[in-house]
Amino acid sequence: MTEKGKFIQKFNEAFAKSDTEYLSNNVTDDVHWTMHGDFAVRGKKAFIEALNQMEADEPFELTIKNIITHGNTAAVDGTMKTPSGNKTYAFCDVYKFNGFKNPKIKEMTSYVLEVKE
Repeated sequence: MTEKGKFIQKFNEAFAKSDTEYLSNNVTDDVHWTMHGDFAVRGKKAFIEALNQMEADEPFELTIKNIITHGNTAAVDGTMKTPSGNKTYAFCDVYKFNGFKNPKIKEMTSYVLEVKE
């Protein structure tokens, strides 16, 4: 796995654990996050506020199926199951980095669907 692939995996693991500190340390100050059908936020402060609204007391069960990296972009897809286990979400996130050396996430676009089992 590439270094960016490892970073994206760790970023998603932090998301599943509601590790807002790690997530906020790895995005730019002018980050733009769009969750289609739900919200769009600009800036680190708004990003952190959105994360806080989604925070869970226990970690989500994360399963990553694919991580694809190319240049200053990356994509990941997989599933997340709520801590109670009563809901599962399929997701795909597309990332754009601010550069190549010690990159941070500048843009994040999320697609999330509840999976009916």
